[in-house]
Amino acid sequence: MTTPRRLLVGVALAGLSIALGLAVAVSLFLTSSRTVVLVGHDTVVRPTQGHDAVVQTGPLLPDLRIRDVGPVGVTLTLGKTEVGSVEELVERYAYIAGDPTAQVDKVRDVVVDMAVSAAVRGVGVGLVPVALFLLLGRHRRGELFRGLRTRQGLLALVLLLVLPLLIWQPWESRERTQEEQGSWQTLAELAGPGVVLPEEVRGLEVRTGPVTTESKRLVLSAIDTYDKSKEFYSDAAAGAADLTLRQPGEGETVALLVSDRHDNIGMDRVARAIGDAAGATVILDGGDDTSTGQPWEAFSLDSLATAFEDWERFGVAGNHDHGTFVSTYLADQGWTMLDGEVVDAPWGGTLLGVDDPRSSGLGSWRDESGLSFSEVGERLADAACAAAEDGERVSTVLVHDANLGREALARGCVDLVVGGHTHVQRGPEAVEGEDGAVGYSWTNGTTGGAAYAIALGSKPRRDADVSLVTYADGRPVGLQWVRLRSDGSWVVGDWEPVTPAP
Repeated sequence: MTTPRRLLVGVALAGLSIALGLAVAVSLFLTSSRTVVLVGHDTVVRPTQGHDAVVQTGPLLPDLRIRDVGPVGVTLTLGKTEVGSVEELVERYAYIAGDPTAQVDKVRDVVVDMAVSAAVRGVGVGLVPVALFLLLGRHRRGELFRGLRTRQGLLALVLLLVLPLLIWQPWESRERTQEEQGSWQTLAELAGPGVVLPEEVRGLEVRTGPVTTESKRLVLSAIDTYDKSKEFYSDAAAGAADLTLRQPGEGETVALLVSDRHDNIGMDRVARAIGDAAGATVILDGGDDTSTGQPWEAFSLDSLATAFEDWERFGVAGNHDHGTFVSTYLADQGWTMLDGEVVDAPWGGTLLGVDDPRSSGLGSWRDESGLSFSEVGERLADAACAAAEDGERVSTVLVHDANLGREALARGCVDLVVGGHTHVQRGPEAVEGEDGAVGYSWTNGTTGGAAYAIALGSKPRRDADVSLVTYADGRPVGLQWVRLRSDGSWVVGDWEPVTPAP
């Protein structure tokens, strides 16, 4: 075969491979779907050829559409969730919409992942002609092409060309649905001239076919909640940046302690703003990020992970974070979830922690299952004291309830125990242990501003707290609390030095 002919064959083969791979990749992408947990629902994500994002909410609420979200559109079909009433569900949507960054990023990541997966499969299919070309060899290729001149070969070629059409079946039609019979209307048009809407939602569209008077009332109520929630937490985050907080000195590291968020994602950007204002680079999560520990609450964990994605992140699960879902989910997001083993800390010391052994519902009781609270506390103390005997004194024990670290402090094996659980700030309390060793106990209030296990709202239900822990030379040297009150005002505690003594 001459060089020009080889070049022509190579170009033709490459063109066929690229065209086939591209067609398969695009087809697979546009027909693919993924099920993820989004806005508290099991949600099916499907890419579309349009440029819009359509949220199909189910039979009770109107569908929503956001125009021109990007080069690829997406349809989100909301499925199963845990909710007490339709009103509660709509309110939840409004709170999440107040800070949707984590949910938007999640959808974008899912769509990109589907595109990459389809592209990889397309490349694989596109390489099939190249592989067959090389596998057949020159002699067999010649026999194959000569065979196409026969009646049998021509029939085989026709079948190969018709096969994709038989699989595609473009003549198939589907029944018209209720959704297709509805029309789209902007929220501004739906609300009417007498209702003032936030500027950023005026272009949001609602499918008006099945919208009833009750649905309209729910939608407008959600918009009102969204507006109040976004305004409160946006103002709080802006105010946090102007707080006068103790700044770290040379060689010092500041960690931000949060606990008892209870799904209040609005406070995440506020907590981040406080941490930035104080020069913090590490977050310690004392647990109770959810109210029940169920997968529908993944939106809360997504928000937390997004807010602090560029920090060093450590955490434990609280008594309301039932089961293993919370710890596993955050670990998959890159968090170091403490499990009773001593780990190196970013401030040069060591860190120890464990999930809370208790389990509870939406009440204030304290049920214990499996190992008792005191048994876990003893095992935690054993691990801390073993590390101290090896010359690695634990600088901080992170737990949901600081009482879980009492035994470790009593034995004089740790510098500082931090936790939450009570929703009331307390400390620092100096504890003199064995051989005159001194350690401290510190309890953070509720970062979500939670009343019991419920924190979702257009503003905190009670005062919302975070704490700042300063480290130097691998050991804690000071503590400071910061409080956002339910009326939007701030209270900043004094920075209190601590001097643990081994």
